[in-house]
Amino acid sequence: MTLAEMKEFASFTASTQRYIRRSLDIGLQREDALTRWSRDVIEAASIRAQTKIYARLDDIRELVPDDSGLESVEPFLAPLVTVSAFDLGQDRLSSFGSYRFLYERLIGASVRPWLPGAFCAAAALPHLHPEKRRVLLQSISEAAATAAGWSNREPCFFPEWVEKVEMPLPN
Repeated sequence: MTLAEMKEFASFTASTQRYIRRSLDIGLQREDALTRWSRDVIEAASIRAQTKIYARLDDIRELVPDDSGLESVEPFLAPLVTVSAFDLGQDRLSSFGSYRFLYERLIGASVRPWLPGAFCAAAALPHLHPEKRRVLLQSISEAAATAAGWSNREPCFFPEWVEKVEMPLPN
């Protein structure tokens, strides 16, 4: 399964891969994301904003409903859609697949049943350009949107920063 997850990650664009690694560093508090990921003042401001919005992730993780009971949906789904809308607005997650990949790792396998709805809600919000909304909403497959069940297996592969290493040329 790890190999399949690695292949899926490799299928994303370089900017999507970078954003996912950065987001995991922020959301899982792995590294000082500002030091590691900011290349300029604009990106530094984006990282600060993301860090602030990702402060909601601990609450979201605690509130993932065990079932589809509607009484537990609002306190969970509203902050999930808000965080999702922020990420989609950063223009680095270009499909449901990249969104799902990130959020399964940020929150855990228990969030899978809720991701199609949160993604569609966030992707339909007016802060996104209409063309971007169209592309995002068309990226979710019918199978993902209408799945009868979801795996509860936790993700295995969590992509991280890799330092560039100079390799000596062979003789």
